[in-house]
Amino acid sequence: MKSVFNLVLLRHGQSVYNVERRFTGWTDVGLSPLGEEEAARAGRLLRMEGLDFDLAFSSLLKRAIKTLWIVSEEMNLEWVPVCKTWELNERHYGAIQGRTRDEVAAEVGADQVRLWRRGYRDLPPPLDPEDPRHPRFDRRYRDLPLEALPSSESLKGVSDRVVPFWEKRIAPEIRSGRRVLVVSHGNALRALVKHLDGISDDGISKVEIPTGVPLLYELDSELRPLSRSRLVEVE
Repeated sequence: MKSVFNLVLLRHGQSVYNVERRFTGWTDVGLSPLGEEEAARAGRLLRMEGLDFDLAFSSLLKRAIKTLWIVSEEMNLEWVPVCKTWELNERHYGAIQGRTRDEVAAEVGADQVRLWRRGYRDLPPPLDPEDPRHPRFDRRYRDLPLEALPSSESLKGVSDRVVPFWEKRIAPEIRSGRRVLVVSHGNALRALVKHLDGISDDGISKVEIPTGVPLLYELDSELRPLSRSRLVEVE
C-alpha cells in the first residue's frame, strides 16, 4: 500500500491592511479582530476534522505568526516546534507597499494594478535602497546577504524562494512521516500551490487563497497531489 501524506496550508487571518485594501507585502501589520476570529475558526475546523501536526512553518511576519499561535491554542498544540523563515514571507510589493489599491489605480490604471496583483512576471516599482522601508534596515533580515533581500517581487520571484525552501526543508519532513502545517500569505501560498498542482503561469492568476481557510492536501509518496480541499464551516 502506497503512503498518503497530509499537508495543511493556511493563509493568515484578515489583516488590518486587508480591511483597508492596502498593498501589504513585507509591511508587518497585525490581524484585524475578524482575522483573529478566522484563525480561531481554522483551528477548530482542523481539530474537528481530526487533523494533527508535528511541525509548523510560518513566515517572519506577525500576521502569520499570530495566526499560528491562535490555531495552535485551539488545537492544544502550543508545544509543536515552529520554523519561522523569510522564504515564506508575502510577496514584496516594492514602492507601492502601504498604499491603497484605489490610490495606485488612480495613478497607473486599474489594468496595471491587476497585473501587479495577479500576473506572474509583472514587477511593481522597486523601493529605493535608502528607503527606510527596505528590508535591509530590518534586523530580522540582518544575517541575509543584501542580494537576497527584495526591493520588489513578481510572483515568479516569490516562487524562486518558496519552491527551493519547499524542496529543501518542508518536503523532507513530510516524506519522513511528519504532519506539517504551513501558515503563510496569499502569494507565497499561490506560488506553492502552483508548484504542487502544476498550474501554468497564466492559470495561477485565477487562483485565490482566502484568509483563514485551511487548504488540505493529500499527497502520494512522490508528494504529488491526490486531492485538495478547503475546510469550511457547514451551516
